[in-house]
Amino acid sequence: MKYALVHEWLTPLATGGSELVVQEILQHINADLYALIDFESTNPESYLFKRPIGTTFLQHFPLARKGVQKYLPLLPVAIEQLDLREYDVILSSSHAVAKGVLASPQQLHICYCHTPMRYAWEMTFDYLNSSAAGKGLPGILTRQLLHRLRQWDAISANRVDYFIANSRHTAQRIWRCYRRKAEVIYPPVNIERFSVQPHKQDFYLTVSRLVSYKKVSLIVQAFNQLGLPLVVIGSGAELPLIRKMANPNVRVLGWQPAEVVEKYMAEAKAFVYAACEDFGMALVEAQACGTPVIAYGAGGALETVRDIQQHPDLGTGVFFAQQTTAALMEAVETFEAFQPAFNPDKVRANAEKFAPKIFKERYLAYLDHCYQEFEARNLR
Repeated sequence: MKYALVHEWLTPLATGGSELVVQEILQHINADLYALIDFESTNPESYLFKRPIGTTFLQHFPLARKGVQKYLPLLPVAIEQLDLREYDVILSSSHAVAKGVLASPQQLHICYCHTPMRYAWEMTFDYLNSSAAGKGLPGILTRQLLHRLRQWDAISANRVDYFIANSRHTAQRIWRCYRRKAEVIYPPVNIERFSVQPHKQDFYLTVSRLVSYKKVSLIVQAFNQLGLPLVVIGSGAELPLIRKMANPNVRVLGWQPAEVVEKYMAEAKAFVYAACEDFGMALVEAQACGTPVIAYGAGGALETVRDIQQHPDLGTGVFFAQQTTAALMEAVETFEAFQPAFNPDKVRANAEKFAPKIFKERYLAYLDHCYQEFEARNLR
């Protein structure tokens, strides 16, 4: 059988969990790779260096390398221009439009969905309120654009034969947006990158893209009031704001290479996270270091972290129920009280449930199940 794997975009700046899923799939399936744009196959440091990758007309647009999202109205049209008729099986890795490729009834399409398009669905009002494009006359046009995107997104879900979700939280969102059931297969986390450091240093850590929905400013505000040492690693639009608001007890390091992130994760007394994530790979990476987590108790965190107040013997973190400074401060104080009860080896053991070998076994088994069911249906 011939396989095609479709992802949204491949650039040196796209290094998140969805790209790690693509990398893992390619290790086990001989598939031709497609994307809206590709600037990784020319990157000597990339595992995709010199690999043939099919792209769309957006590849040649100005500034596409720095973010094809600026051409948002064209993304659905562009993904539909990929001609995949020669393939038996289409695998899509989708957090925006990749699932919208065109396929024939004789082709099996299985989508690993990292999230339904966030800015078209539940983050619509965050996007409108935080952007100049959401106000005045441009705001009316933006609302119309997002309305059309939602329509296309829902319609294009019908082009998928089987959905896989990266968490139960995402599966619920797939049902809400598309009325489609999804098999839950957690993404692979390269836990072998991280080693357990049993003796922690006296600081808290957060690692994140510095954008509004990640709520890093909330973390900084809470630690400004607590006066406890906090290290912030990450880059993004809010970096100047975060640096300006940080008190002397908060160190803002900006972007750091992987080895520096791993060192801080291993040494931190706790990893702090305030966003509602579909899965939350950073939470698992911290636990792989034996580092407990203080997290907003929503989304994927509820599936990857065990609150020590509910699991005294196997706890890996502490949840807070609201995205407020008061709730986070209370959670930090709770963590301080429970800190001696955390066992780094048990924290690490929880992270091992998300190892790449488990993803491989479950993903390949589900692909085989889908193909057999698809073939049986077509033979009726």
